[in-house]
Amino acid sequence: MAGQVPGVHHAFGKRGYRGAMPRIFAHRGSSASYAENTRAAFEQALLDGADGIETDVHLSADGVVVCHHDDTLGRTSNGAGSVRELTLEQLRAFDYSSWKGVEIPSAFGTREEQFCTLAELVQIAARAGRELELAVETKHQDGDDPRLEAAVLATLEELGFDPATRRLGNLTVSFMSFEPNAVDRLLALVPREGVCQLIEEVDVDWMREAFSAQHPDFRPRSEPERLFAGAAWRLLRGDAGIAGPGVDLIRAQEAGARLWFSRATARIWTVDSVEDAQYLIGLGVGELTSNVPAQLRAQLAEAAARA
Repeated sequence: MAGQVPGVHHAFGKRGYRGAMPRIFAHRGSSASYAENTRAAFEQALLDGADGIETDVHLSADGVVVCHHDDTLGRTSNGAGSVRELTLEQLRAFDYSSWKGVEIPSAFGTREEQFCTLAELVQIAARAGRELELAVETKHQDGDDPRLEAAVLATLEELGFDPATRRLGNLTVSFMSFEPNAVDRLLALVPREGVCQLIEEVDVDWMREAFSAQHPDFRPRSEPERLFAGAAWRLLRGDAGIAGPGVDLIRAQEAGARLWFSRATARIWTVDSVEDAQYLIGLGVGELTSNVPAQLRAQLAEAAARA
């Protein structure tokens, strides 16, 4: 189990970047160490010194906001079925950690205690004893559900969250989604500085066309292209305060990404190599989402020391 890594800052010389160490978010918790979106992964993210914890949320059948990436069970559990069609009690009955093949320390709970609600994640993060950001991604893979964003805000407000400041105790909360309609709903609830429009790579040739507002035949041909088009236009308009493309998309369309970064803070996923991190930092990116937050911070610090 990795120990705590201090959030030190460094500057790179001629062979790297100059400026502060980027803020590093633990992607679904420290998900290289323990099963994603589980209590163990979240607890490890605190020990790893992550600046923030990223999680994905859905609504259960009984209206509870739960931490789970896919809209269905199976890939990361021994369960089956749609998350939104199962109650919290039913969801808790499955095993979400054994597939990872890693022993869970007793301090991180039992196997039966690994499934988390958003409220439980807040309780874990509150124990960090330091400032921490919680990045909550609302998932709409099985169709846009307008109830989800409202439920997320209601859950947080019951715990003392202030939408105007985005503060909850030691936490600052930001919100993310690939669904442009969800981003619009979030922008009506919290300041734009706390809203991230995520965007995913699609066909490269089509992306080039989509980046050209003058293209006469621009039409989304599929659901992924609808999401990309809606997200791209919102980022170009500067609607959301945070731009969230993946590193592969930036490498494929750097010029377009630079336009987004001129209008919003850049928070990039999923950055697990120091080479990707240094490339992004060279573009002015200050927030990275990683499965290996402690390792990435240590590698960047080592590179800075060599520069």
